[in-house]
Amino acid sequence: MIELNNVSYTYPHTVQPALHRITISLEKGRCMMVTGPSGAGKTSLCLAASGILHHEYGGKKEGSVIIDGKDVTDYRSLSDLAQNVGVVFDDPESQMIFTTVEEEILSALEYRGLSAVAVEERLSGIMKTTYLEELKDRSPHNLSGGQKQRVALAATLALGNDILILDEPTSELDEHATKRIAGILRDLKNQGKTILLIEHKFGHFREMVDTLVVMENGRITSGGVPDAVLEDDHIRGMVLPDFSGIKKNVRAADTGEPVISVQNLTYRYGDVLALSDISLTIRKGEFIAIVGENGSGKTTLVKHFNRLLSPTSGDVVVNGKNTKDCSIAALASDVGLVFQNPDHMFFADTVREEIAYGVKNLGIENGDAVIDAALRDAGLTGAAGLYPRWLSRGERQQLGIACVVAMQPSVIVLDEPTTGLDGYEALLVITILKKLQENGHTIVIITHNLDIANHCADRIITMENGKIISDTGGA
Repeated sequence: MIELNNVSYTYPHTVQPALHRITISLEKGRCMMVTGPSGAGKTSLCLAASGILHHEYGGKKEGSVIIDGKDVTDYRSLSDLAQNVGVVFDDPESQMIFTTVEEEILSALEYRGLSAVAVEERLSGIMKTTYLEELKDRSPHNLSGGQKQRVALAATLALGNDILILDEPTSELDEHATKRIAGILRDLKNQGKTILLIEHKFGHFREMVDTLVVMENGRITSGGVPDAVLEDDHIRGMVLPDFSGIKKNVRAADTGEPVISVQNLTYRYGDVLALSDISLTIRKGEFIAIVGENGSGKTTLVKHFNRLLSPTSGDVVVNGKNTKDCSIAALASDVGLVFQNPDHMFFADTVREEIAYGVKNLGIENGDAVIDAALRDAGLTGAAGLYPRWLSRGERQQLGIACVVAMQPSVIVLDEPTTGLDGYEALLVITILKKLQENGHTIVIITHNLDIANHCADRIITMENGKIISDTGGA
């Protein structure tokens, strides 16, 4: 169904190939998982395998791509390719153009030219399969990251393609939702669908993966039956990371002074109740993990810490200051937030300038030394002169941390800091955060990775339906 023969590709205005002599073959009804570090070329492989690279991108292309027995250059357009191939991108929001979830899925069904009765039946079935029934009237752009991923998958499934290419479709999903998606894809494979899957969560898909491919630096470095590939210790550490060696500091919860106090916090997005009467105290030097299903209110809660959101009712007090009485700028030296997608933070021309912006804006003394230290601590000294969007996903995550650390806030909040990272990259990010904790910072992370929560956090806060349902020390 998909063949890449000696494919190489170099993006415009770059020298280093993103893909180097890639040869793979994926037969009908089989599943191939591709994994590897950020920047390895996995997304470029998706673009090549779907025909998008050849029809939409410039740059230097070599080799051939065959889809369903036909060279991609023989397809007249992406619309022709879309009859055969459905793609879910790693940024699901980029695929959404309509005002409601239902409209997103309907547009794909109507594209197939089905009767009105068939459209309604398919719509109902897909909504049920992807657990979107309760969200059908919501705007896709106001959903959580994980909910957006389910919408993108639902719209792709509605096209009814025989070939599915999915670029990290569960990166922002909680454990429960990831298992659901794994089950959906397993059923599709059993129905004869051909699946090319870019993923880091190998454990959830182990049963359905026929071939595991590892990419590094634009090349395939290993491939074959999963168990055989995972006999290599280096690859095993990349695919199945071990966080058990991380040390904790559980005393901070008992001895640290309060830095954030949340009192009877309620927040609504229009008619939607996102947070309901939450009370919480965070103390200096704690490392806290906030966990819970997509849409449970985790991101909404932490956005109140630096006044990106203001309470519908209740109070949030940061270092003795009620956020209702402060501007976002006034809280920047107290709380720094690294977004779920760090790309939303970047606008400068170089890595160094990106970090320097906050330092200069806050008038921090010895600015150059502070910037140098942030670069060094984040492992980005050698990348200081690069354009931020040229960095790998892991490096961009490290840059997001560096930008916040340089502003020297007492509390650092990170929304899914290991999303899209391989095992070694995730371990590096957590190591950076633990070092910051040792230096006196309070760390709050939102994570769906329960291994990280259990092994690395001093305290785990679990949310459900806008409420805190448990607040305990890590295992």
